[in-house]
Amino acid sequence: MSITTKMATSFSTAVNRGGGGLKLQPLKQMLPQLQSKWRELKWIACLLVFTFLLSLFFYHIASRIQPRPLPLPQQSSISDFVPPFITAKPKSNNTNNFEAEDRGNLASILREAAMDEKTVIVTMMNKAYAERNSTFDVFLEGFRVGNGTERLLRHVVVVCLDDKAYSRCVEVFPHRCFMLRATGVDFSGERLFMVGDYLEMMWRRTEFLGSLLKLGYNFLLTDVDTVWLRDPFPRFIADADFQIACDSFNGNFSDNRNYANGGFLYVIANSRTIELYNYWYESRLRFPGKNEQDVINKIKYDPYIKKIGLKMRFLDTTHVGNFCQQNWDITKVCVLHGNCCIGQANKVKDLRQVLEDWTSFLSSEDPTIGFRQPMNCRRSLRRRWSHKG
Repeated sequence: MSITTKMATSFSTAVNRGGGGLKLQPLKQMLPQLQSKWRELKWIACLLVFTFLLSLFFYHIASRIQPRPLPLPQQSSISDFVPPFITAKPKSNNTNNFEAEDRGNLASILREAAMDEKTVIVTMMNKAYAERNSTFDVFLEGFRVGNGTERLLRHVVVVCLDDKAYSRCVEVFPHRCFMLRATGVDFSGERLFMVGDYLEMMWRRTEFLGSLLKLGYNFLLTDVDTVWLRDPFPRFIADADFQIACDSFNGNFSDNRNYANGGFLYVIANSRTIELYNYWYESRLRFPGKNEQDVINKIKYDPYIKKIGLKMRFLDTTHVGNFCQQNWDITKVCVLHGNCCIGQANKVKDLRQVLEDWTSFLSSEDPTIGFRQPMNCRRSLRRRWSHKG
């Protein structure tokens, strides 16, 4: 017998002889239970380790996901192009920018001014345009001497940018004046193109027009330096969402190469145009220092415009003319826009000349009568460019 065997036998004998001492038999019975508990502990430990590793994995993935950068190239693929300023944050409801009293006033004015299909004619002015014998007076006179246009005055809403403009509007055109407040900005003075607060004023207008669409109103925006000689509504394309004037027209209503003019446009309220105005307004961040007209002429090529299904059309200058043109057909023109002009005085003189020529046309049977050239405006442009030169 080996020494180890003897020691084990001696230990066993000693244990069995001790009264009430440790017994080997109960220890053997506890061993399976201990093994079972150990297996449970191992599974719990494995589960905790797995959970910890899984958490590390998802944390690593999340840390690698970054917001998509603002796409600078216009010609991105439709599948890749998702405008981040639309999807990265909730779309703001522009109507919330108005105080409760302003929202109530606007709602009341829109209800009274709207045509049967919830269409309103909107123009915007500040103190400089509202002075007596100034642009606003010529604007109202055009509706009154135009052919079938006076009835449209009841559908005109005048958005005023300062207290003086609002007071004058209420005086001569009551019940259709809305005060658009702009905290911390004075829009009362004459705003030359791209000078001073001009940009902020134009973007404020774009934001406001987007709010009209959210309220369910179609609108025809017309700058206050326009004269309406005929009803332009019959000239609009029936199935278009967004129709805009252009400085020169190449004959193709859907050709984006027509340069859009933001001073006259007709917009139908639907999900596509609401999306356009969200996108248009936010795109000012992509093109700092550009006005709303420059930006629409850039984003009209974006694949996103096509992706949302917007039908954009350009208006024929035969019917919606402007001072950038060389000639006009007095027998067909509906609206004339006094753009391509510097200075209120020059603009008012040439717009009044248009009304004089129109009155002569209506009262005469002479077929040679037409519009004279807006020479005050033309000279103002020449002076500007010669001064720059």
